[in-house]
Amino acid sequence: MIERHIRGRDLPMTSEDLAICQRVLDAVKAEFQLDRDDEETARIAAVVIELYRQGVHNFDQLKVLVSAARGKV
Repeated sequence: MIERHIRGRDLPMTSEDLAICQRVLDAVKAEFQLDRDDEETARIAAVVIELYRQGVHNFDQLKVLVSAARGKV
């Protein structure tokens, strides 16, 4: 049988993973006064999840990287 190598980013996110991502998103939204339905908020959420899947799991690091991705460090 062929063994498939599973990368971390291929694994499903747990509720704890999602909670961290949500905290980062909430913090960035509050800091930059973004609406929940804002198109930029959706982009930020996608960036948070992608960074998390790439291995950035620290709240502060995620927040800094997301702010940098917005060009607002």
